[in-house]
Amino acid sequence: MENNKDKYLISVTGIQEVDGEKDKIELQTVGSYMVKPDHTYIGYKEYDEENPSVSSNNLVKVEDDNRVTIIRNGGQQTRLIIEKGKRHQCLYRTIMGDLMIGVSAETISNELTDKGGRLHVKYSLDFNNEFVSNNEFYINVEEK
Repeated sequence: MENNKDKYLISVTGIQEVDGEKDKIELQTVGSYMVKPDHTYIGYKEYDEENPSVSSNNLVKVEDDNRVTIIRNGGQQTRLIIEKGKRHQCLYRTIMGDLMIGVSAETISNELTDKGGRLHVKYSLDFNNEFVSNNEFYINVEEK
């Protein structure tokens, strides 16, 4: 993905709902975008708001309208697999320790093309089979 590094504007909006309370984050950054025959990659860096010297590398792998994998390397390492019709157990690594969380997809809407586009994913998280939160994110990708 190095050949198109920082050639794309990546906008991410994330919404998390816990106990009826919604929290929203928005991020705009530059990153990379690559379309392969059976999947698409979106790569970008995310910086900690409280400590801008700390960052994580995020890679979003989109496989049609059925499966999205989010890989985050840095302070909080995660690999979330979000797939329609399946619940996945995923490792969520934090400063406080590792957690195994359940991830279940509700919606995957893939409007990505060769030039960019939009991805919308809605999913829920559980811990020890107890509901934790509803989550959704929108990623918009456009050439700089």
